Amino acid sequence: MDEEIILGVDTHNDTHVAAVITVLGALLGTRAFPTTTAGYTDLLTWAREHGRLHRAGVEGSSSHGTALTRHLHRNGVQVIEVNRPDRAVRRRRGKTDAIDAENAARAVLSGQATGLAKSGDGAVEMIRMFKIAKDSAVKARTQAINQLKAVLVRADPTLRESLSGLGRVALIRASLRVRRRLR
Repeated sequence: MDEEIILGVDTHNDTHVAAVITVLGALLGTRAFPTTTAGYTDLLTWAREHGRLHRAGVEGSSSHGTALTRHLHRNGVQVIEVNRPDRAVRRRRGKTDAIDAENAARAVLSGQATGLAKSGDGAVEMIRMFKIAKDSAVKARTQAINQLKAVLVRADPTLRESLSGLGRVALIRASLRVRRRLR
């Protein structure tokens, strides 16, 4: 097959559903693939069995589709981020993963989707991972402080009074001293 094709992918946690269309808009096929290295390889091989693949529209290229997006980039496929269709469009055409994958390919074909997907690697991705870890740590710290304050509400009045009015760091240090005394 020497015909140019466009791939569309509806991404999920465990499986991705792919659709292939021609540049004239004819649907050539749809199929589901597992979100594994072998699944990504099979998806790409299956798509290329239908023709020359240069462009792919991927829903969720920076979330569920990140690994697939990297795989496609490494194999010379330009990946375009496709937003989910609005609810009115979904109601008119129906809602299946195969239809969503086909719509992703059609969004690329029509030029409705034009934003190149992020590569999901490199310095920007590393910074994003650090930010996720930092945000998680800040949230955990806040929860721990809130739990400590909730415990103090029910503590013996003498202990509660000795710790009231302390700032966060001083409260943690004082709580550690109390813990050491109780051992």
